[in-house]
Amino acid sequence: MLSAPSTAADPAPPHPRRLAWLDALRGLAAMVVVFEHALQPLWPEARTPIKAAFDPGWYGVLVFFLVSGYIVPASLERRGDLRAFWISRFFRLWPLFSVCVVGMLLLAAAGWDSLHTWWDGRPVALALAHASMLQNLLYAPNLANVLWTLSYEMAFYLLLTAMFTLGVHRRSTAAALTFTAAAALGAGLLPVALLSSGGAGRMLTVVLVVTTVLAVGLTAVLAGARRIQQLGAVLIAATILLLLAVNQSYPGPWQGLFILATMFAGTALYRVESGQLSRRHLAWVALVPIAGLWLSRDDLGVEVAMAAAWLTFAAGMALRRRTMPSWLAWLGLVSYSIYLLHPLLLESVEFFLPDPLAVPLAVRLTLLVAVCAALLGLCALTWRWVELPAQQLGKRLAARPREAMNETEPYL
Repeated sequence: MLSAPSTAADPAPPHPRRLAWLDALRGLAAMVVVFEHALQPLWPEARTPIKAAFDPGWYGVLVFFLVSGYIVPASLERRGDLRAFWISRFFRLWPLFSVCVVGMLLLAAAGWDSLHTWWDGRPVALALAHASMLQNLLYAPNLANVLWTLSYEMAFYLLLTAMFTLGVHRRSTAAALTFTAAAALGAGLLPVALLSSGGAGRMLTVVLVVTTVLAVGLTAVLAGARRIQQLGAVLIAATILLLLAVNQSYPGPWQGLFILATMFAGTALYRVESGQLSRRHLAWVALVPIAGLWLSRDDLGVEVAMAAAWLTFAAGMALRRRTMPSWLAWLGLVSYSIYLLHPLLLESVEFFLPDPLAVPLAVRLTLLVAVCAALLGLCALTWRWVELPAQQLGKRLAARPREAMNETEPYL
Protein backbone atom coordinates (compact mmCIF):
# COMPACT_ATOMS: atom_id res chain seq x y z
CA MET A 1 0.00 0.00 0.00
CA LEU A 2 1.32 3.46 -0.90
CA SER A 3 0.60 6.00 1.79
CA ALA A 4 1.37 9.69 1.83
CA PRO A 5 3.22 11.07 4.82
CA SER A 6 0.99 12.58 7.48
CA THR A 7 1.65 15.07 10.24
CA ALA A 8 -0.22 16.43 13.21
CA ALA A 9 -0.98 19.53 11.14
CA ASP A 10 -2.53 17.40 8.39
CA PRO A 11 -5.31 15.36 10.01
CA ALA A 12 -6.68 12.35 8.21
CA PRO A 13 -9.84 13.17 6.28
CA PRO A 14 -13.11 12.08 7.84
CA HIS A 15 -14.72 8.90 6.58
CA PRO A 16 -16.85 10.05 3.63
CA ARG A 17 -20.29 8.61 3.15
CA ARG A 18 -22.64 8.67 0.26
CA LEU A 19 -23.78 12.29 0.22
CA ALA A 20 -27.26 12.93 -1.09
CA TRP A 21 -26.57 16.58 -1.84
CA LEU A 22 -23.77 15.62 -4.21
CA ASP A 23 -26.10 13.12 -5.88
CA ALA A 24 -28.66 15.88 -6.28
CA LEU A 25 -26.11 18.19 -7.90
CA ARG A 26 -24.93 15.47 -10.26
CA GLY A 27 -28.50 14.62 -11.27
CA LEU A 28 -29.32 18.27 -11.93
CA ALA A 29 -26.12 18.78 -13.92
CA ALA A 30 -26.73 15.69 -16.05
CA MET A 31 -30.25 16.74 -17.03
CA VAL A 32 -29.12 20.29 -17.88
CA VAL A 33 -26.50 18.82 -20.23
CA VAL A 34 -29.21 16.66 -21.84
CA PHE A 35 -31.31 19.79 -22.37
CA GLU A 36 -28.40 21.59 -24.03
CA HIS A 37 -27.74 18.74 -26.43
CA ALA A 38 -31.45 18.33 -27.18
CA LEU A 39 -31.72 21.88 -28.49
CA GLN A 40 -30.10 21.26 -31.88
CA PRO A 41 -32.20 18.25 -32.97
CA LEU A 42 -35.47 19.30 -31.33
CA TRP A 43 -35.51 23.07 -30.75
CA PRO A 44 -32.84 24.61 -32.99
CA GLU A 45 -34.55 28.00 -33.23
CA ALA A 46 -34.02 28.48 -29.48
CA ARG A 47 -30.45 27.20 -29.27
CA THR A 48 -28.62 30.40 -30.18
CA PRO A 49 -30.62 32.80 -27.98
CA ILE A 50 -30.52 30.40 -25.01
CA LYS A 51 -26.78 29.82 -25.24
CA ALA A 52 -26.17 33.54 -25.71
CA ALA A 53 -27.83 34.26 -22.38
CA PHE A 54 -26.92 31.07 -20.46
CA ASP A 55 -24.81 28.17 -21.71
CA PRO A 56 -26.41 25.09 -20.13
CA GLY A 57 -23.62 22.77 -21.28
CA TRP A 58 -20.90 24.72 -19.48
CA TYR A 59 -23.11 25.01 -16.42
CA GLY A 60 -23.61 21.26 -16.25
CA VAL A 61 -20.00 20.23 -16.73
CA LEU A 62 -18.69 22.82 -14.23
CA VAL A 63 -21.05 21.46 -11.58
CA PHE A 64 -19.77 17.96 -12.41
CA PHE A 65 -16.16 19.12 -12.08
CA LEU A 66 -16.81 20.79 -8.73
CA VAL A 67 -18.44 17.61 -7.42
CA SER A 68 -15.53 15.46 -8.61
CA GLY A 69 -13.00 17.83 -7.11
CA TYR A 70 -14.86 17.79 -3.82
CA ILE A 71 -15.23 14.04 -3.31
CA VAL A 72 -12.68 12.07 -5.37
CA PRO A 73 -9.58 13.15 -3.40
CA ALA A 74 -11.44 12.34 -0.17
CA SER A 75 -11.96 8.81 -1.46
CA LEU A 76 -8.28 8.41 -2.28
CA GLU A 77 -7.07 9.79 1.03
CA ARG A 78 -9.46 7.72 3.13
CA ARG A 79 -8.12 4.56 1.57
CA GLY A 80 -4.52 5.70 1.47
CA ASP A 81 -4.10 3.09 -1.27
CA LEU A 82 -3.47 4.08 -4.87
CA ARG A 83 -3.93 0.53 -6.13
CA ALA A 84 -7.46 0.41 -4.68
CA PHE A 85 -8.17 3.90 -6.01
CA TRP A 86 -7.28 2.96 -9.59
CA ILE A 87 -9.18 -0.32 -9.44
CA SER A 88 -12.19 1.63 -8.25
CA ARG A 89 -11.78 4.24 -10.99
CA PHE A 90 -11.39 1.63 -13.70
CA PHE A 91 -14.56 -0.25 -12.80
CA ARG A 92 -16.43 2.99 -12.19
CA LEU A 93 -15.61 4.55 -15.56
CA TRP A 94 -14.51 2.15 -18.28
CA PRO A 95 -17.40 -0.39 -18.46
CA LEU A 96 -20.07 2.22 -19.23
CA PHE A 97 -17.58 4.21 -21.32
CA SER A 98 -17.20 1.06 -23.42
CA VAL A 99 -20.98 0.76 -23.78
CA CYS A 100 -21.13 4.35 -25.06
CA VAL A 101 -18.30 3.74 -27.55
CA VAL A 102 -19.89 0.52 -28.83
CA GLY A 103 -23.24 2.28 -29.11
CA MET A 104 -21.76 5.06 -31.23
CA LEU A 105 -20.01 2.53 -33.46
CA LEU A 106 -23.30 0.67 -33.94
CA LEU A 107 -25.07 3.91 -34.89
CA ALA A 108 -22.35 4.57 -37.45
CA ALA A 109 -22.62 1.01 -38.80
CA ALA A 110 -26.39 1.43 -39.15
CA GLY A 111 -25.93 4.70 -41.03
CA TRP A 112 -27.64 6.77 -38.33
CA ASP A 113 -24.45 8.66 -37.55
CA SER A 114 -21.03 9.12 -39.10
CA LEU A 115 -17.54 8.85 -37.68
CA HIS A 116 -14.91 11.52 -38.07
CA THR A 117 -12.94 11.06 -41.30
CA TRP A 118 -9.76 10.46 -39.29
CA TRP A 119 -11.09 7.05 -38.29
CA ASP A 120 -10.36 5.94 -41.86
CA GLY A 121 -6.68 6.92 -41.76
CA ARG A 122 -5.82 7.03 -38.05
CA PRO A 123 -7.77 4.19 -36.38
CA VAL A 124 -4.95 2.99 -34.12
CA ALA A 125 -4.12 6.44 -32.77
CA LEU A 126 -7.77 7.29 -32.15
CA ALA A 127 -8.55 3.94 -30.55
CA LEU A 128 -5.57 4.16 -28.18
CA ALA A 129 -6.41 7.76 -27.33
CA HIS A 130 -9.96 6.75 -26.38
CA ALA A 131 -8.73 3.71 -24.42
CA SER A 132 -6.64 6.04 -22.27
CA MET A 133 -9.60 8.46 -21.94
CA LEU A 134 -7.16 11.25 -22.77
CA GLN A 135 -8.37 11.69 -26.34
CA ASN A 136 -9.15 15.37 -25.84
CA LEU A 137 -5.57 16.05 -24.77
CA LEU A 138 -4.24 14.00 -27.68
CA TYR A 139 -6.06 15.97 -30.41
CA ALA A 140 -8.29 12.98 -31.21
CA PRO A 141 -11.91 13.70 -32.20
CA ASN A 142 -14.36 12.30 -29.65
CA LEU A 143 -16.59 9.43 -30.70
CA ALA A 144 -19.40 11.02 -28.67
CA ASN A 145 -19.51 14.75 -28.03
CA VAL A 146 -19.69 14.34 -24.24
CA LEU A 147 -16.51 12.29 -23.91
CA TRP A 148 -14.24 15.34 -23.90
CA THR A 149 -14.91 15.98 -20.21
CA LEU A 150 -13.58 12.55 -19.25
CA SER A 151 -10.14 13.57 -20.49
CA TYR A 152 -10.04 16.28 -17.83
CA GLU A 153 -11.32 13.86 -15.19
CA MET A 154 -8.50 11.49 -16.12
CA ALA A 155 -5.95 14.31 -16.04
CA PHE A 156 -7.21 15.20 -12.55
CA TYR A 157 -6.88 11.60 -11.33
CA LEU A 158 -3.34 11.35 -12.68
CA LEU A 159 -2.30 14.63 -11.08
CA LEU A 160 -3.87 13.51 -7.79
CA THR A 161 -1.87 10.30 -8.01
CA ALA A 162 1.36 12.21 -8.56
CA MET A 163 0.64 14.67 -5.75
CA PHE A 164 -0.34 11.88 -3.34
CA THR A 165 2.86 10.00 -4.11
CA LEU A 166 4.97 13.11 -3.56
CA GLY A 167 3.14 13.99 -0.35
CA VAL A 168 1.78 17.34 -1.57
CA HIS A 169 -1.83 16.26 -2.13
CA ARG A 170 -3.20 18.54 0.61
CA ARG A 171 -2.00 21.68 -1.17
CA SER A 172 -5.33 22.00 -2.96
CA THR A 173 -5.66 25.76 -2.66
CA ALA A 174 -2.19 26.31 -4.08
CA ALA A 175 -2.95 23.94 -6.96
CA ALA A 176 -6.24 25.72 -7.73
CA LEU A 177 -4.58 29.12 -7.75
CA THR A 178 -1.65 27.90 -9.84
CA PHE A 179 -3.95 26.53 -12.54
CA THR A 180 -6.04 29.71 -12.37
CA ALA A 181 -2.96 31.87 -12.89
CA ALA A 182 -1.80 29.66 -15.76
CA ALA A 183 -5.22 29.97 -17.40
CA ALA A 184 -5.24 33.75 -17.03
CA LEU A 185 -1.65 34.23 -18.23
CA GLY A 186 -1.96 31.70 -21.04
CA ALA A 187 -5.32 32.86 -22.43
CA GLY A 188 -4.82 33.52 -26.13
CA LEU A 189 -1.10 32.76 -25.94
CA LEU A 190 -0.75 29.00 -25.47
CA PRO A 191 -0.40 26.85 -28.61
CA VAL A 192 -3.12 24.45 -29.70
CA ALA A 193 -2.27 20.82 -30.50
CA LEU A 194 1.43 21.68 -30.73
CA LEU A 195 2.51 18.05 -30.34
CA SER A 196 -0.15 16.15 -32.29
CA SER A 197 -0.76 18.30 -35.37
CA GLY A 198 1.11 17.53 -38.54
CA GLY A 199 -0.26 14.29 -39.93
CA ALA A 200 -1.34 10.78 -39.02
CA GLY A 201 2.18 9.51 -38.31
CA ARG A 202 2.95 12.31 -35.89
CA MET A 203 -0.35 11.84 -34.05
CA LEU A 204 0.27 8.10 -33.68
CA THR A 205 3.78 8.76 -32.37
CA VAL A 206 2.50 11.22 -29.76
CA VAL A 207 -0.28 8.86 -28.64
CA LEU A 208 2.14 5.92 -28.33
CA VAL A 209 4.73 7.97 -26.45
CA VAL A 210 2.20 9.53 -24.07
CA THR A 211 0.39 6.28 -23.27
CA THR A 212 3.69 4.45 -22.77
CA VAL A 213 5.14 7.15 -20.52
CA LEU A 214 1.98 7.30 -18.42
CA ALA A 215 1.80 3.51 -18.17
CA VAL A 216 5.43 3.37 -17.03
CA GLY A 217 4.87 6.20 -14.55
CA LEU A 218 1.73 4.64 -13.11
CA THR A 219 3.40 1.22 -12.84
CA ALA A 220 6.33 2.81 -11.00
CA VAL A 221 3.99 4.61 -8.60
CA LEU A 222 1.96 1.49 -7.85
CA ALA A 223 4.71 -1.12 -7.65
CA GLY A 224 8.11 0.51 -7.34
CA ALA A 225 10.40 1.30 -4.43
CA ARG A 226 9.97 4.71 -2.83
CA ARG A 227 12.49 6.48 -5.04
CA ILE A 228 11.01 4.85 -8.16
CA GLN A 229 7.53 5.89 -7.03
CA GLN A 230 8.63 9.51 -6.79
CA LEU A 231 10.24 9.41 -10.23
CA GLY A 232 7.06 7.87 -11.65
CA ALA A 233 4.98 10.62 -10.05
CA VAL A 234 7.14 13.34 -11.59
CA LEU A 235 6.88 11.64 -14.98
CA ILE A 236 3.07 11.50 -14.75
CA ALA A 237 2.72 15.10 -13.61
CA ALA A 238 5.11 16.46 -16.25
CA THR A 239 3.32 14.61 -19.06
CA ILE A 240 -0.16 15.77 -18.05
CA LEU A 241 0.94 19.36 -17.50
CA LEU A 242 2.63 19.41 -20.91
CA LEU A 243 -0.53 18.12 -22.62
CA LEU A 244 -2.68 20.67 -20.79
CA ALA A 245 -0.36 23.49 -21.79
CA VAL A 246 0.21 22.83 -25.49
CA ASN A 247 -1.95 20.02 -26.84
CA GLN A 248 -5.64 20.69 -26.30
CA SER A 249 -7.71 22.17 -29.09
CA TYR A 250 -11.12 22.02 -27.40
CA PRO A 251 -12.44 23.73 -25.45
CA GLY A 252 -9.11 25.59 -25.55
CA PRO A 253 -5.93 25.92 -23.49
CA TRP A 254 -7.17 28.40 -20.90
CA GLN A 255 -10.50 26.60 -20.50
CA GLY A 256 -8.76 23.28 -19.89
CA LEU A 257 -6.44 24.81 -17.32
CA PHE A 258 -9.41 26.52 -15.69
CA ILE A 259 -11.24 23.18 -15.48
CA LEU A 260 -8.35 21.78 -13.43
CA ALA A 261 -8.44 24.93 -11.27
CA THR A 262 -12.15 24.34 -10.69
CA MET A 263 -11.60 20.74 -9.63
CA PHE A 264 -8.83 21.62 -7.19
CA ALA A 265 -11.01 24.44 -5.87
CA GLY A 266 -13.67 21.82 -5.15
CA THR A 267 -11.05 19.86 -3.22
CA ALA A 268 -10.11 22.95 -1.24
CA LEU A 269 -13.78 23.47 -0.33
CA TYR A 270 -13.91 19.88 0.94
CA ARG A 271 -10.84 20.49 3.08
CA VAL A 272 -12.34 23.64 4.59
CA GLU A 273 -15.64 21.88 5.26
CA SER A 274 -13.89 18.91 6.90
CA GLY A 275 -11.64 21.12 9.04
CA GLN A 276 -8.37 20.34 7.26
CA LEU A 277 -8.00 23.96 6.15
CA SER A 278 -9.02 27.16 7.90
CA ARG A 279 -11.91 29.20 6.57
CA ARG A 280 -9.55 31.91 5.39
CA HIS A 281 -8.84 29.63 2.43
CA LEU A 282 -12.35 30.43 1.18
CA ALA A 283 -11.14 33.87 0.19
CA TRP A 284 -8.37 32.35 -1.92
CA VAL A 285 -10.77 29.82 -3.47
CA ALA A 286 -13.11 32.68 -4.41
CA LEU A 287 -10.41 33.96 -6.77
CA VAL A 288 -11.02 30.94 -9.02
CA PRO A 289 -14.59 31.82 -10.11
CA ILE A 290 -13.70 35.52 -10.18
CA ALA A 291 -10.89 34.78 -12.63
CA GLY A 292 -13.21 32.53 -14.62
CA LEU A 293 -15.75 35.33 -14.96
CA TRP A 294 -13.02 37.67 -16.16
CA LEU A 295 -11.66 35.13 -18.66
CA SER A 296 -15.13 34.50 -20.13
CA ARG A 297 -16.09 38.18 -20.21
CA ASP A 298 -16.51 38.12 -24.01
CA ASP A 299 -19.13 35.34 -23.83
CA LEU A 300 -22.11 36.29 -21.68
CA GLY A 301 -23.67 32.83 -21.88
CA VAL A 302 -20.56 31.12 -20.52
CA GLU A 303 -20.06 33.86 -17.92
CA VAL A 304 -23.60 33.47 -16.58
CA ALA A 305 -23.29 29.66 -16.64
CA MET A 306 -20.03 29.82 -14.69
CA ALA A 307 -21.54 32.05 -12.01
CA ALA A 308 -24.63 29.85 -11.81
CA ALA A 309 -22.54 26.68 -11.45
CA TRP A 310 -20.60 28.06 -8.50
CA LEU A 311 -23.77 29.44 -6.87
CA THR A 312 -25.46 26.07 -7.34
CA PHE A 313 -22.57 24.27 -5.66
CA ALA A 314 -22.57 26.81 -2.82
CA ALA A 315 -26.32 26.27 -2.36
CA GLY A 316 -25.75 22.50 -2.31
CA MET A 317 -23.14 22.90 0.43
CA ALA A 318 -25.46 25.16 2.42
CA LEU A 319 -28.24 22.54 2.18
CA ARG A 320 -25.98 19.51 2.65
CA ARG A 321 -27.62 18.49 5.92
CA ARG A 322 -31.14 18.70 4.47
CA THR A 323 -32.99 15.71 3.09
CA MET A 324 -32.81 15.70 -0.70
CA PRO A 325 -35.75 14.61 -2.89
CA SER A 326 -35.37 10.90 -3.58
CA TRP A 327 -35.97 11.33 -7.31
CA LEU A 328 -33.18 13.89 -7.57
CA ALA A 329 -30.81 11.66 -5.59
CA TRP A 330 -31.70 8.79 -7.96
CA LEU A 331 -30.86 10.97 -10.97
CA GLY A 332 -27.47 11.51 -9.37
CA LEU A 333 -27.03 7.80 -8.87
CA VAL A 334 -27.49 7.16 -12.61
CA SER A 335 -26.00 10.48 -13.75
CA TYR A 336 -23.01 8.83 -15.42
CA SER A 337 -25.39 6.74 -17.54
CA ILE A 338 -27.48 9.83 -18.31
CA TYR A 339 -24.40 11.73 -19.37
CA LEU A 340 -22.87 9.05 -21.60
CA LEU A 341 -26.01 7.55 -23.15
CA HIS A 342 -28.15 10.56 -24.06
CA PRO A 343 -26.06 11.30 -27.21
CA LEU A 344 -27.05 7.87 -28.58
CA LEU A 345 -30.74 8.75 -28.40
CA LEU A 346 -30.33 12.31 -29.64
CA GLU A 347 -28.18 11.22 -32.60
CA SER A 348 -30.97 8.79 -33.51
CA VAL A 349 -33.55 11.56 -33.25
CA GLU A 350 -31.45 13.77 -35.51
CA PHE A 351 -31.28 11.00 -38.13
CA PHE A 352 -35.06 10.52 -38.22
CA LEU A 353 -35.83 14.23 -37.85
CA PRO A 354 -33.41 15.94 -40.26
CA ASP A 355 -35.55 19.10 -40.51
CA PRO A 356 -37.01 19.78 -37.05
CA LEU A 357 -38.31 23.21 -38.05
CA ALA A 358 -40.76 21.46 -40.38
CA VAL A 359 -42.38 19.75 -37.37
CA PRO A 360 -44.73 21.64 -35.01
CA LEU A 361 -43.08 22.72 -31.77
CA ALA A 362 -45.66 20.87 -29.66
CA VAL A 363 -44.74 17.62 -31.39
CA ARG A 364 -41.03 18.23 -30.86
CA LEU A 365 -41.52 19.00 -27.17
CA THR A 366 -43.58 15.84 -26.80
CA LEU A 367 -40.76 13.95 -28.47
CA LEU A 368 -38.30 15.50 -26.01
CA VAL A 369 -40.36 14.19 -23.10
CA ALA A 370 -40.43 10.75 -24.74
CA VAL A 371 -36.66 10.81 -25.27
CA CYS A 372 -36.10 11.72 -21.61
CA ALA A 373 -38.40 8.93 -20.47
CA ALA A 374 -36.62 6.40 -22.71
CA LEU A 375 -33.25 7.68 -21.50
CA LEU A 376 -34.13 7.26 -17.83
CA GLY A 377 -35.46 3.76 -18.49
CA LEU A 378 -32.25 2.86 -20.33
CA CYS A 379 -30.17 4.34 -17.51
CA ALA A 380 -32.01 2.26 -14.93
CA LEU A 381 -31.03 -0.82 -16.94
CA THR A 382 -27.40 0.17 -17.42
CA TRP A 383 -27.09 1.01 -13.73
CA ARG A 384 -28.51 -2.39 -12.78
CA TRP A 385 -26.65 -4.51 -15.33
CA VAL A 386 -23.46 -2.55 -16.11
CA GLU A 387 -22.51 0.06 -13.52
CA LEU A 388 -23.54 -1.69 -10.31
CA PRO A 389 -22.00 -5.11 -11.12
CA ALA A 390 -18.79 -3.44 -12.32
CA GLN A 391 -18.50 -1.32 -9.18
CA GLN A 392 -19.17 -4.33 -6.95
CA LEU A 393 -16.46 -6.28 -8.75
CA GLY A 394 -14.10 -3.34 -8.34
CA LYS A 395 -14.83 -3.23 -4.60
CA ARG A 396 -14.07 -6.92 -4.22
CA LEU A 397 -10.80 -6.67 -6.14
CA ALA A 398 -9.71 -3.54 -4.31
CA ALA A 399 -10.55 -5.00 -0.89
CA ARG A 400 -8.74 -8.34 -1.25
CA PRO A 401 -5.49 -7.24 0.41
CA ARG A 402 -7.46 -5.31 3.07
CA GLU A 403 -10.39 -7.58 3.91
CA ALA A 404 -9.66 -7.38 7.61
CA MET A 405 -10.25 -3.61 7.50
CA ASN A 406 -13.93 -4.15 6.61
CA GLU A 407 -14.18 -0.93 4.62
CA THR A 408 -17.10 0.15 2.48
CA GLU A 409 -17.02 2.14 -0.73
CA PRO A 410 -17.56 5.89 -0.35
CA TYR A 411 -19.48 8.08 -2.74
CA LEU A 412 -17.70 8.13 -6.08
